[in-house]
Amino acid sequence: MIEPPQGFSGVIRVDRDGETVLAKAYGLAHRGHGVANTVDTRFAIASGTKGLTAVTVLSLIADGKLSLSTTARSVLGDDLPLIADDVTVEHLVSNRSGIGDYYDEEAEEEPVFNVALLDTTESYVPILDGYPTKFAAGTDFSYCNGGFVVLALIAERVSGVPFHDLVRERVCAPAGMHDTEFLRSDEPLGRMATGYVSENRSNLFDLPVRGSGDGGIYTTVADFHAFWQALFAGKLIPDVAEVMRPRTPETKHGKAGYALGFWRHRDDVVMLQGGDPGVSFRSVHDPARGITHTVVSNTYEGAWPTARQLEEEFATGP
Repeated sequence: MIEPPQGFSGVIRVDRDGETVLAKAYGLAHRGHGVANTVDTRFAIASGTKGLTAVTVLSLIADGKLSLSTTARSVLGDDLPLIADDVTVEHLVSNRSGIGDYYDEEAEEEPVFNVALLDTTESYVPILDGYPTKFAAGTDFSYCNGGFVVLALIAERVSGVPFHDLVRERVCAPAGMHDTEFLRSDEPLGRMATGYVSENRSNLFDLPVRGSGDGGIYTTVADFHAFWQALFAGKLIPDVAEVMRPRTPETKHGKAGYALGFWRHRDDVVMLQGGDPGVSFRSVHDPARGITHTVVSNTYEGAWPTARQLEEEFATGP
């Protein structure tokens, strides 16, 4: 029986063979008002968003509006001139672009920008600029938040549809993810968890007011289960196996590899995860055994101990 550590704030859900075997909420969605989390609370999932961005871009490829070999430069024009001319969509979505990252998680200092101004994908363009290339495209792996914002920008420009609407139309609607949306953190709505960076301080000033391709979407554990089911049923993109094929077999993050927007957790098991101030999330899907487990929390450290318990529980067995 999975039991999170004392003080855990969030939701756990486990599905096996089409049956929900665990769905339980803990802690508070809003501490000031004493609002409890429920299994239907909508949580931010940080970089878990990257999988939805990848599927959005890949659906545009399936429709012939892009290809994996489309260069970023052919869409960006004169914007972001430090992105090399040979960087392609495939490089970006596999974290092999080598471009400099506006939010480099390995940098000694965190970036400084006005998060209140970041409410559209185009509004990110000025803060994406000025970061020199790390390595030649395709020659190495480097986890890159900025690359997924660039993907969102490319998707928006080639489709003529705002990125937030694209994700809703191409992922959320066909998957039945009716509670998944890029919400504004300064406009708290019903069933929306507030992220906490300390006992009483929220993350309002720590993250963009509305996310983009690299993070910031809000969802429920039920919606994310629906995402995995729709994705592997072929309802979102046609060739899921090719998407999940590792472009980098192993990474220093200790996972089995990285595909197109998705971590390969082990063997044929895939994963999305994310962590930000006041946010932690991991969802693991094992299509062969019909197992999905998801943990989400409105604190930065909250999800990880329980996620490790779940991984140990389901690492072996029939």
